[in-house]
Order: sequence, then C-alpha cells, then structure tokens
Amino acid sequence: MTTTANRTLTIAAASLLVGLVVLGLKLLAWWITGSIALYSDALESTVNVVTAVAALIAVWLAQKPADAALPYGYHKAEYFSAVLVGVMIIVAAILIAREAVNGFLAPTIPDAPVQGLSISIVATVINLIWAQVLRRHGRAVQSPALEADGKHLMTDVVSTVGVIVGLVLVYMTGWAILDPILAGLVALNILWSGWSVIRDSVGGLMDVAVPKETQNTIREVIASNADGAIEAHDIRTRRAGKLTFIDFHLVVPGTMRVDESHAICDAIEAKLREAVQEVQITIHVEPEEKAKHSGIVVV
Repeated sequence: MTTTANRTLTIAAASLLVGLVVLGLKLLAWWITGSIALYSDALESTVNVVTAVAALIAVWLAQKPADAALPYGYHKAEYFSAVLVGVMIIVAAILIAREAVNGFLAPTIPDAPVQGLSISIVATVINLIWAQVLRRHGRAVQSPALEADGKHLMTDVVSTVGVIVGLVLVYMTGWAILDPILAGLVALNILWSGWSVIRDSVGGLMDVAVPKETQNTIREVIASNADGAIEAHDIRTRRAGKLTFIDFHLVVPGTMRVDESHAICDAIEAKLREAVQEVQITIHVEPEEKAKHSGIVVV
C-alpha cells in the first residue's frame, strides 16, 4: 500500500474518532439544556459516526488491487459508501422533523444556556477544522467517500451555527416556539444535503463520462501523439473513485506491422498518463477499412 493510500486510510479512521468525540459533546449539550434544536444537532452527529464507519470501510476496500472476481478493481466501493451517507442523512432529517413537530405542539425554554451553547460551540469548531481536512485530502486523492464525509460535516457546521444563533434568540426573547422551528430548519437543511450526496454518487455508479474539459484534453493528446495512424473513434471515458478509464478505437493503415501500431499505442498511453492522473487505457487497433471517418483525425 502506498504512502498516499496509508494516509487516506488513517484520515478515514481518524474521522470516526472525531465523529465520536463531537457526538459525545453534542449529546452532553442536549442533556444539559433539553433543547430540541440541540437534540436535532446531536442526531445529525450520530449520522456522522455511521457515515465515518462507511467511509472507512469504503476507503479500505478501494485500496485493494484488482483480482479475478473484480478485474476492474474495488474503486466503486466508495460510491456505495457515499450513497449510504446520503440515505442516513435523509433518515436523520425525518427523525428530527418528528421531534420538531412534537416540540412545536408543546414548546419549552431550554435550560442552562451558557453551558449548553459553550459545549456546542466547541463541537462545531472541531467539526469545521476536520471538514476542511477531509475535503482537501478527498479532492487531492479523488476519494468520493472522504469528500462526501467532508461535505456532510460542513453541512453540520452550518446547521449548528444556525441552531446556536437561534437559541441565543430564544433565551433573549423568551420565545420557546423558536426551538422546534430551528429543529425543523435543521431537518430541511440536512435533507437537501442528503439528496445532493446521493445525486453525485449515483453519477459515479452509472459510469458518467469525465468532465468536458478532461474529455477535450484526452482528444487533444490522442490527436497530437498518434503519428502514423489514420483516426481515432468511439472514445469513451468513465470514472471509478480516483481512477479514470479511457478506451477508444485507433485506425491504422492495413499494411502497418503489429510492432509499429503497438509503438503508436505506447506513445499515446504515455502522454495520456502525463495529462490525466490515475488512468487505465484500452486501445483497440483496427485496419483502415474499419475507419468511420469521424471522431479524431490524426494531425
């Protein structure tokens, strides 16, 4: 396992530990105050712990090399993890909404404002710092599981800040009804977050093509590094975790020797690996009668 892979696995494990610490702090804040809004915040952190476990498992699986059972590798395991994250977020939103309705029917002023809010602020600062770590490393190593975990933590930070500001208003105005209203807003916020995570992950599971900019780069590299070939067509791309898959048909003159066509393929592959990191390339060499007179005309 590479140094990057080890670091990714360590960060995923640390994310679980951070989640447990933050969950403990938020449960303590809820226990002290009895606030429904802080309860909703703590419930969201319960989801953080579950998703951290899922992310850890997914990152571990994604590091495994391809084998006979899964010849294309385990990279898509991270997308399944991200979908689970989204589902758990939506479940948490439903549970929070139920508590918000109950609190709306019988509103009460929470207790111990200073202690409860202080604990919640500490938990929020921890989440904010760790969310940045997850998002930065997730983007660097192209890990959907870590990025999804980081995005969810940022959603948690935003909702917690809203809860804290709202509870300050509750204590200042004496309007107990604001507590369940805040919980309801938290539910709506994380419901949208869950949908966003699921939407992004389903794209990976459905083998969506790489972004248009990357596609253009791939086409330019092929066109300028296939001297001796006639054309390239049926170019297809997809992403699986951090790995990019590229395959296409390369048309060469019918009289060209196998070793000559192989040399062209090697040249194209070398340049593609420089332009697109973490890539797996498949090139189908065809004689000129297979030309479609479309796609990329070699320059």
